[in-house]
Amino acid sequence: MEPLHTQGISLPKLGLGTFRMQGDACRVAVESALALGYRHLDTAEMYGNEEAVGAGIAASGVARKDIHVTTKVWNENLAPDAMRRAFDVSLQKLRLDQIDLYLVHWPAPRMNLPQMFETLMRLKQEGRVRAIGVANFNIALLKTVVDEIKAPIACNQVEYHVMLDQTRLLQFLNAKSIPLVAYCPLAQGRVASNDVLEKIGRKHNASAAQVALKWLLDQDGVSAIPKASRAESQQANLGALEVNLDDADRNAIAALPKDKRCVNPGFAPAWD
Repeated sequence: MEPLHTQGISLPKLGLGTFRMQGDACRVAVESALALGYRHLDTAEMYGNEEAVGAGIAASGVARKDIHVTTKVWNENLAPDAMRRAFDVSLQKLRLDQIDLYLVHWPAPRMNLPQMFETLMRLKQEGRVRAIGVANFNIALLKTVVDEIKAPIACNQVEYHVMLDQTRLLQFLNAKSIPLVAYCPLAQGRVASNDVLEKIGRKHNASAAQVALKWLLDQDGVSAIPKASRAESQQANLGALEVNLDDADRNAIAALPKDKRCVNPGFAPAWD
């Protein structure tokens, strides 16, 4: 599957999410994923596992230039000095000289957007990060960042799956040629027991989860980062690439209720 090209980086469409993975289990999962052929790893300061991800990369034997690494700054560290300190810590824990993609993890109520993006763009100019982006930004915030500040955003990482409608956000992002990176692409496991997805899966000799994942990956400008700690699950997610959905399948998926949001903390923005 062709990677997404955005702001000078190449972003593999299928990546490995690492939220809630810790310690040795996380290191082993990263090593396993890289051995299976994954080349897109997603972590964050808040996950508390950057050291384990870095150890997995170091032990994998895969050349650094072949691996895309995304990490994120937590929303308590969005002031310029705090962001720089957080970035330095992330870089050190990951054992890297450069981050491929550095994201603002969540917007904060009193953030100074121009200051934030000036800091991020300076990190990019210094060559310490290849591209910058955001996560969990709504359309109103994106308009400020893209249209007013004119920041070179490489992606918006948000929750997206067959049970959550993101049509308006996708239309906005597509018009700006900004990829959407889908976290929780399997709705935290909820897709696995969905009758409609299971029926489509039987038709293609695939699981419901593989159907849900391929539905995302078939979309232009969409990348997905399912969390998978076991090699079997990682392999199964790769197997989704082999599923060929047809129009009848897509119509059946389009008819599913799309109001299930799994991640909605109190500090989340007003969703569109």
